[in-house]
Amino acid sequence: MSTHDYNFDQVINRVGTNAVSLTGYRGYLFDSEEDLSGKYPESEFIPMWVADMEFAIAPEIIAAMHQRLEHPLLGYSMVAEPSYPLAFQKWCKERYNYDIDTNHMVYAKGVIPALFSLIGHICKSDEKVLIVTPSYAFFKHGADHNGVELVCSDLIEIDGIYRMNMSDIERKVSDEKCTLAIFCNPHNPTGRAWSEEELLDLGNICLANNLTIISDEIHCDLLRKNKIFTPMAKLFPESDRIITCMAPSKTFNLAGNLFANIIIPNDELRKLYSDNYLPVENPLSIVAAQAAYAKGQSWLEALTNYLDSNFNYLKAELSKHLPEAKFVVPDSTYLAWVNVSHYFSPDENLTLFFAKQAGVLLEGGDMFVANATGHIRLNLACPRKRLEEGLNRIVASILEK
Repeated sequence: MSTHDYNFDQVINRVGTNAVSLTGYRGYLFDSEEDLSGKYPESEFIPMWVADMEFAIAPEIIAAMHQRLEHPLLGYSMVAEPSYPLAFQKWCKERYNYDIDTNHMVYAKGVIPALFSLIGHICKSDEKVLIVTPSYAFFKHGADHNGVELVCSDLIEIDGIYRMNMSDIERKVSDEKCTLAIFCNPHNPTGRAWSEEELLDLGNICLANNLTIISDEIHCDLLRKNKIFTPMAKLFPESDRIITCMAPSKTFNLAGNLFANIIIPNDELRKLYSDNYLPVENPLSIVAAQAAYAKGQSWLEALTNYLDSNFNYLKAELSKHLPEAKFVVPDSTYLAWVNVSHYFSPDENLTLFFAKQAGVLLEGGDMFVANATGHIRLNLACPRKRLEEGLNRIVASILEK
């Protein structure tokens, strides 16, 4: 199938589908009773917050799910045949020259459920977990859930580019109570795809201090055209202390299928994880993931072309209308990390402001643990028409302040 067969301009109505983007923002972005009355009624809010796409999934995946439904039984299912892990193994080898031992693969209902379990398996109650900030909030939630202390190392931002503070990280992981680092590559929310040099530096520091590393690589396939992704574990083939988390959910808009790949090379930890995991999967999730990795390359290429265009549009419009906003097109993800601090006081709730004044649902910096004041995260995985309307509202709300 050629890339011309995919229509990313199609606006799809998700009303009545139980979509979290439309129905889940109360209780997550705001208190459930928050007064959101403002310039737009809630029925006209534009969702640009939760990290799923407004695009139809690849027809190759739909076809595989339809074919599976021709069999009339949908009973308890598991990844019992080698065809799925082999398809995922081939995907990683061809895209990243990353050799996965399929014997190290286990599964999860998502990277975050796996993360919550793994923190509990790895850390004792008096130990600590390191993350870099700003951070996807569920890294903090996972530490809180397991009652372990969170240690943060702020990323250093220069001209919109974020880098890790290796000396700060080295100082913090030298604490013998710090036993785990949770790392996002490519990074959410900034979109950095870390270089081999940075990954080697971080890995060597953590491993020398006897830390286990969980590398959340869920955004790895969503690269800009001129960027390269390197799996962290690829650089440390002799180590069994790097856990890799990947999934088709972000890449192929399959988040609702609740299925992720977790690569645990340490035999003892993998057994502990498996002993505490019910290996029953949605039968449609298995076939959808396999079709994605076996047949989804063409759709993904078309998707990343479209995303590149959306990012370039955002960059041009911000430069034109909000010249004091700071934005660098990310290496990966479909999430834009925009610094609008020039236009706001440091204590302003940006999530609430844009809901009430622009009718746009987005995530403000206070939702990313630390080191994110004055920033907003926008989901650009939407038709251009939706992006234009959302951005026009955002710009107008700022200029009218």
